Amino acid sequence: MKPILVFQTDFTYKEGAVSSMYGVVKSVDRELEIMDGTHELPQYDTWSASYRLYQSLPFWPEGTIYVSVVDPGVGTSRRACVAKTKDGHYVVSPDNGSLTHVKRYIGIEAVREIDESVNRLRGKGTEEVAIFHGRDLFGYTAARLASGIIDFEGVGPEYPVDEIVEHEILEPVVEPGRAAGVFEINDPNFGNLWTNIPLKEFQKAGFSYGDYVYVTIKHEGETVFEKKVLFHQSFGFAQKGDPMIYNNELMKVAMAVSQGSLCEKFNLSYGPDWTVEFTLDK
Repeated sequence: MKPILVFQTDFTYKEGAVSSMYGVVKSVDRELEIMDGTHELPQYDTWSASYRLYQSLPFWPEGTIYVSVVDPGVGTSRRACVAKTKDGHYVVSPDNGSLTHVKRYIGIEAVREIDESVNRLRGKGTEEVAIFHGRDLFGYTAARLASGIIDFEGVGPEYPVDEIVEHEILEPVVEPGRAAGVFEINDPNFGNLWTNIPLKEFQKAGFSYGDYVYVTIKHEGETVFEKKVLFHQSFGFAQKGDPMIYNNELMKVAMAVSQGSLCEKFNLSYGPDWTVEFTLDK
């Protein structure tokens, strides 16, 4: 069976960019199966691109080719690449920080720079286009790789995995009765916020389901939220409209409002300047 192609971008569906990419894939090989990850990534946000890869890539079959295009540096000297992960997936992406979480948490076995002299769309009047590598380079290369026209070596020259561009990943501080970290990302549909604190470390620090935990959230050092909050397995254990702490799908500590939006209700967001501290006593 040929590999599945999965696409994530910040393009939205408001115009024809996604359709054009898929048209290129089908022009290479009509048998290729195309699936959507998301096309609603925040504009230019390579951190979110990286995190969403980490969130979903492990759940696709081995051999899947994931095309990730959030590319504020399109047309510049930043590398266009294909990374082969240690668990047998491929990621086609600009090398601009979008591979950070895959490299850290899954592992990258090898990475190759796309050779544009071979693996770039030609003959469609696109030769002078520098702004749409999602169509002319990433989608086209992914289709050639998935169809078997090229193998991984045929992508282009290999370069050291250590040279992959990475965002800084902040580490939490966990000790008995206390856990402190940052909100790494949100759940934009439901308004939840996900921390960088692993559930296992949180539980080792003494936090248990059913506890009411004292939470302090700061933005740029200024306290914006202080409250005792229920920690439990899922949203139904909290009263509708109440904030709560829960274990998210990646086995990390997260916060939500039961049947509501934590972000909207308390005017909260994510990023390195959004810190959170959990303590058993206050």
